[in-house]
Amino acid sequence: MDRRPAPDPWADLRAHTAARIALGRAGAALPTHELLRFGLAHAQARDAVHVRLDPAALAARLQSLGCATQVVRSAAADRATYLLRPDLGRRLDADDAQRLGQAAAPGGCDLLLVVADGLSSLAVERNAMPLVQAIRAQAPAGWTLGPVVVATQARVALGDEIGALLGARMAAVLIGERPGLCAPDGLGIYLTWQPRVGCHDAQRNCISNVRPEGLPASAAAARLWWLCREARRLGLTGVGLKDRSDAATLDAPATPGAAP
Repeated sequence: MDRRPAPDPWADLRAHTAARIALGRAGAALPTHELLRFGLAHAQARDAVHVRLDPAALAARLQSLGCATQVVRSAAADRATYLLRPDLGRRLDADDAQRLGQAAAPGGCDLLLVVADGLSSLAVERNAMPLVQAIRAQAPAGWTLGPVVVATQARVALGDEIGALLGARMAAVLIGERPGLCAPDGLGIYLTWQPRVGCHDAQRNCISNVRPEGLPASAAAARLWWLCREARRLGLTGVGLKDRSDAATLDAPATPGAAP
């Protein structure tokens, strides 16, 4: 008589997701190894929020790609203030605002990239460089890019003030997303047409979960440029601009000689 345990019907599903499913139990509690995994994930999420980004080091790495850079900070003086006062994370430090205004190039730029720590410095450390590199590599002919602005203690709306000061027609804020227990390093992209102080979230398009295990940098860059082209055509971003980049890829003509 075969006394081997029946195969776990959840095993195949667990192989395809990082979500915590079918964890099992030990009596009325979780198994010890699952409890330890949860504790580790929780600690990694907390670290992602609290660990400080080194803006000078990031700016130096961006300069190695050929990017001009500016380093700024928000009006939140430290991390504790940033977490307690979201409003301060949406406005520039007064001295940095003055300096950026003086650095604006005549004519501005078509797209300004703002790399912001947000709620996960880990996301920026791991994913900002390959994403900026992919965005620059896929830039359409004739589009001008401004300097890459590295911002600390930053919320998404900080890009509005930065973009306005530097005369950007569009601003893309590459920001660390709120970490989850499965993904403490997700990077988000928030695109805003004609950024200015007072813009609200309905005026933005978001590309989320940019990381190797989520949306790869090259795919995120392609989606961003699709949105940029449509934003220029329509003169807006946000709820009036629907992301149909996947459909555009499917509808593209086949490469000559490619298999049907």
